[in-house]
Amino acid sequence: MDVQGKAAFITAGGTGVGRATALALATQGCDVAVNYSKSKEAAEQTAAEVTALGVRALAVQGDVAEDSDCRRMVDEAVAAFGRLDVLVNSAGTTVFVPHKDLDGITADDWHRLYAVNTMGPFQMMRAAMPHLKADGGGEVISISSVSGVAGVGSSLPYCASKAALNNLTVTMARVMAPEVRVNAVAPGFITGRWWKEGQGDDVHDAVAEAAASSVPLKAVCDPEDVADACMGFIRGSDLATGQVLVVDGGMLIQTPR
Repeated sequence: MDVQGKAAFITAGGTGVGRATALALATQGCDVAVNYSKSKEAAEQTAAEVTALGVRALAVQGDVAEDSDCRRMVDEAVAAFGRLDVLVNSAGTTVFVPHKDLDGITADDWHRLYAVNTMGPFQMMRAAMPHLKADGGGEVISISSVSGVAGVGSSLPYCASKAALNNLTVTMARVMAPEVRVNAVAPGFITGRWWKEGQGDDVHDAVAEAAASSVPLKAVCDPEDVADACMGFIRGSDLATGQVLVVDGGMLIQTPR
C-alpha cells in the first residue's frame, strides 16, 4: 500500500513501538491518530512530531479494553481525517510473574491481560472494519510477541494472550478479506520503557544483554526494528494476510544446547 495521503490509527502510539510506527508512517505522508490510555504527554509529543513531518495528527484518549472507547476513538479519527486505511494494534500490558509461580497469578491478571492484549485488538478491528474496507481496502497490523509462539516471557497469561492474538490474526484475516489484510509482528525482547518500568533499569539491561548473547544475530529489538517490520507488511505485497512475522534475532532457530 502506498500510504501517501492515507490515514492510520495506532493504539498506544505515544511510546515504544507505537511511536516508532507513527513516525515511520508520517515520513511516508500518512496522517496518524495516536491513541493513549494514560500517557497523555507522550502521545501529544508524538503527535507534535508527526505534525512536524508535514501530515495531520490527532492524540486520542481511550482504553482498548473498553469497546465503547474503541468505537468512539475510531469515530474521532475518521471525523478528523475523513478516512481510515491502516490500524496498528500496539497497545499491550503484562505482569511479571515466574511461570512456575502458579499461585502468583490472579484472576484479575488473566482478565486484564486478555482484555487489553486480545479483546482490545478485536474490538479495534471490529470498530474500524467498515472504514478500512472503504477507499480500496486497508491494512491491520497487530503487535504480538514471540511469547505467543514459544511460550516464554513475562508471565503465563501474557504468553496465552499473545498466542490468542496470533490465532485471532488468522481468523480476522478471513473475516476482513478481501478488502483488508490482517497480519501480526511477533518481536522478541524489545529494549525500552516496558521492561524498565516493570523490572528496573538494571534488570532491563541484564536481560537485554543475555537475550542478545543467546541468539544467532546477537541483537535484540529496538522499537524501530518492529516498526520496520510493520512497514514491511503495510508497504509490501498486498497478497500477504493472516501471517505472523517473528522478529526475534533468531531466538526460535537457535541451536539446542
